[in-house]
Amino acid sequence: MIVNVLYFAEARDRAGRSSEPMEMADGARLEDALAMITRRRPELAPLWAHLAVAVDGVLAPRSSALRDGAEIALLPPVSGG
Repeated sequence: MIVNVLYFAEARDRAGRSSEPMEMADGARLEDALAMITRRRPELAPLWAHLAVAVDGVLAPRSSALRDGAEIALLPPVSGG
């Protein structure tokens, strides 16, 4: 199955792209996708402790099952005033 990873803010800057498709095995879970992203994008390492992760627009636990076509969004904390 194919999932689409969306990078926002500093995650986008570090990854050098705003999105990328990733091929996953059928039955993959979010934790599997995050492990693959970690291997593909080691430059994100400093952000992992602070990233929120959403699947199809909803914050999701790492054990969430993925479906073909799912969007995984990596959301760094945002600050502003």
